[in-house]
Amino acid sequence: MMRPVLAAACAALIVAHAPARAAEPAATTATTAPVDAARLAAARQTVDYVFPAGTYARLMNGTMDQVMDTVMDSTMRLPLKDLAGIAGVDTEKLGSASLAEIMEIYDPAYKERMRISTRTMMNEMMGLMTQFEPDIRDGLAGAYASRFDARQLGELNSFFATPTGKAYAADSYLIMMSPEVMTRMQAFMPKMMQQMPAIVEKVKTATATFPAPRQYADLSETDKTKLAKILGVARKDLDKSEAAKDRGQ
Repeated sequence: MMRPVLAAACAALIVAHAPARAAEPAATTATTAPVDAARLAAARQTVDYVFPAGTYARLMNGTMDQVMDTVMDSTMRLPLKDLAGIAGVDTEKLGSASLAEIMEIYDPAYKERMRISTRTMMNEMMGLMTQFEPDIRDGLAGAYASRFDARQLGELNSFFATPTGKAYAADSYLIMMSPEVMTRMQAFMPKMMQQMPAIVEKVKTATATFPAPRQYADLSETDKTKLAKILGVARKDLDKSEAAKDRGQ
């Protein structure tokens, strides 16, 4: 039970703590109208200020490590019943113990294990995100060009060219990850955990009119064959695997 609960909690924490603007490039796939070349050029200059090359390395190298340590520590100290409520587990019989107390019994080295694990993941992600950074910068340029006209971009760039503007722009994407912000964001998580069971119930109510997802036995022969092909397995092996699941093996 603990692994799915912890995974759900961590996912919620990462979403809640991520910088809002950093998610913008991946959030839109809609086709936008082409923008004027001069306007796009001005937007690229803006991006050079607010998201210079190497921003992801700065974000991931140190700042994100501290954030993840704080996030994981605060998650582990939450009562287990609050974490279990996210997964819809019956919490009536659970005491007030935290996940940290349980992990200290199962794995006395869990804190250091988690710290090393997050450091390793962050290092690997930093390389991947740095490779992807040029595409993000292109996307940001398009986003700025579509949202601000040439005059506005000129005013932004004039400000960013000043000492104060440069100082602000260079750290604008990192400010949301600063300790001053993160310590206050931690207060959000316990409240979210407490509200999550009620939120889950509302989701169930909102989707109550939908038919239940089909089981393998409910699928047509065509669907079963199609599923086997998608999964890259032989149809007979899929049938055997699903039959074993039905028997609880």
